[in-house]
Amino acid sequence: MSRQAILTIDTRGPGLYEFTDRAVAFVRAGGETSGLLTLFVRHTSCSLLIQENADPDVQRDLDAFFRRLVPSAVDPAMDYLVHRAEGPDDMPAHIKAALTPVSLSVPVMGGRLALGTWQGIYLFEHRARPHRREVALHLGA
Repeated sequence: MSRQAILTIDTRGPGLYEFTDRAVAFVRAGGETSGLLTLFVRHTSCSLLIQENADPDVQRDLDAFFRRLVPSAVDPAMDYLVHRAEGPDDMPAHIKAALTPVSLSVPVMGGRLALGTWQGIYLFEHRARPHRREVALHLGA
């Protein structure tokens, strides 16, 4: 058996948005005891991460690192960028999404996601303005 769903995640700008609880609820609702949960974000300017969920400094530091690694197109270091159709954060967001995963797989064991103690599932928003993001979930054997 397999099940699918689409989660909608509203973002308020750059950063990590945890949605582990929603993935857990999806797994529990089906009653499956084992399988593989695949998550896929349906956008090109955000990504998915499994990351520490205990200390919010981890999320802040990751966001700060990626802002330094790939600054806005208004930064002189980014003068080479051509794609600026949707503003100075557009192409940098695509670069960040190319560097981070857009899909994840998490085993389901004993009816639960096999995440570690401090692991959470996050949408990593790379755009400056709010967005409504969609994450496709597929639970299969």
